[in-house]
Amino acid sequence: MEPVTVLIVDDCPAARDGIRSILKTHADIRVVGEAEDALSGLEQALRLKPRIVLMDFQMPGTDVAEATRLVKESSPGTKVLGMLVHSAHIAPALAAGADGYLMKDAGRRELCRKILETAGGF
Repeated sequence: MEPVTVLIVDDCPAARDGIRSILKTHADIRVVGEAEDALSGLEQALRLKPRIVLMDFQMPGTDVAEATRLVKESSPGTKVLGMLVHSAHIAPALAAGADGYLMKDAGRRELCRKILETAGGF
């Protein structure tokens, strides 16, 4: 089976580095790109067509909800997994079209499990 392709979208370089480091140890997951804001994430999602866009839903100065809607509309095979700091953002993330969410304090096993679960078939 082909690995699940993931695009990481987060404004924090340390967060992107940490997530990439975790994901590269999992044989069933392959990071295909990274972006520091929703607009760059949207552009990369449309170009790369990853199976999962792992998107920080609390990036300042960016319309994450609109980017999520456009990813889902333009690339129906791509699923958006929202990363959240506060549980109060769960409903808005799902309303924006996210296929699921993950709290940012989740451990490495939970991160990988949630990506595979959201991708389906695992």
